[in-house]
Amino acid sequence: MAHRALWRGAISFGLIYVPVEMYAAARDGTLHLHLLDSRDFAPVGYERVNKKTGKVVEWSDIVKGYEYQKGRYVALSDADFKHANVKASETIEVSSFSETADISPVYFETPYYLVPGKGGQKVYALLRETLRATHKAAVASFVMRGRQHLCLVAPQGRALMLMTLRFPDELLPAGDLDLPAASLKGAKISSAELHMAQKLVEEMTSPWTPQAFKDTYRADLMRRIQEKIRKKQTHDIAEAEPTVPERPKAQVIDLMEALRNSLKAGGKRSAAPRAAQRSTAKPRQRA
Repeated sequence: MAHRALWRGAISFGLIYVPVEMYAAARDGTLHLHLLDSRDFAPVGYERVNKKTGKVVEWSDIVKGYEYQKGRYVALSDADFKHANVKASETIEVSSFSETADISPVYFETPYYLVPGKGGQKVYALLRETLRATHKAAVASFVMRGRQHLCLVAPQGRALMLMTLRFPDELLPAGDLDLPAASLKGAKISSAELHMAQKLVEEMTSPWTPQAFKDTYRADLMRRIQEKIRKKQTHDIAEAEPTVPERPKAQVIDLMEALRNSLKAGGKRSAAPRAAQRSTAKPRQRA
């Protein structure tokens, strides 16, 4: 499969320019399903309809526009997005260098690989090895597809990896959520319960090994699909849902007893359950 550059430009820090091309570093593992009409199982399509005429609009005839007054728009072309700030659209502008451990995982979004452009091999390697030696990541910003991105640039093996970050105002505050009290006393947690829970965490602690985690749900769903195909149940949608053992309600759980039983069972056997686990630490490793 041929890789296609998503963005071309340069990393800029001080008076140094590193020509780079950006490539996807992750793929969507979602099982893509089609929308069907349950009456005849015909695919349900998505149409781009002109709201005035009711006719379908081809992609080639679609432009982006900003509504500055009700019903009045300013049309924007690709050139407009670029010329809004030529430097920002062509440069990954480094503003500072930071420890990756200082950046909370909640800010991480999407990983990309940066590849040196023509004539940029040496300065690319210099930046990579400097970041590796100092244990730092470059904090930068750039514009892609009409949007400015905050990002980190850090070494990943032989590559420089760019990880887009959320801006602080994109994160929703947790203040209005119904959360337990911050103190042990307020949350009604005893020191014995805390000690036993800490012991369980220690027993389940192991080195981060991403290869140990698989998206088993997708595989299970594919097996279910293949089973329905084998049984010629290709048009059956109404059937009884599988019964799931009822979990004990939170208020009737003996927390200390549950912790003791967890420790007796051996925490490490539960460290990598069969269900896929998406660790929040994963983006940090990628950066």
